[in-house]
Amino acid sequence: MAETRETRQKKIIEQELSKLKFFFTAEELHKKVVKKDSNMGIATIYRFLKDLKKNRKIHSFFCNRRNLYSLKNMNHSHFTCESCGKIEHLKTENIGFFKKFISGDICHFQIEVSGVCAQCKEHKIYK
Repeated sequence: MAETRETRQKKIIEQELSKLKFFFTAEELHKKVVKKDSNMGIATIYRFLKDLKKNRKIHSFFCNRRNLYSLKNMNHSHFTCESCGKIEHLKTENIGFFKKFISGDICHFQIEVSGVCAQCKEHKIYK
C-alpha cells in the first residue's frame, strides 16, 4: 500500500475533524477548513474523506440524498412517511436481533423504514 504524504492541508482537515462530535457533511467540513485555508477546495475534502473511508477510519451514511460522515461508530436510522414525505430520525441503540443473521461483528448500521406517519394516518391521507 502506498504511503500518503502529510501535507499542511491534511493537517488542517485533521484538526477540524477532531473537533466534530456528530454527523457532518463534506460541505460542513469544508466551511470550517476554508476559514484556515481559503484556497482549499471541496474536491480536497472529498478526496480526504474517501481515503478515510477506504481505510475504515470514518463511517459514511446516506441521508436526504447526501452523504453524512461520522468518526465514531454511530448509527443512523430514519422513518419516512410515504404520504407527506416527513423524515423522522430514529434513536436506535440496539439491533441485537440482527446478530443471528450476521456471521461477523456489527460496527455501525443504517436503517430506512417507510410507512404512514401518525398525522397522515389520523387524517386518512394516503398517497
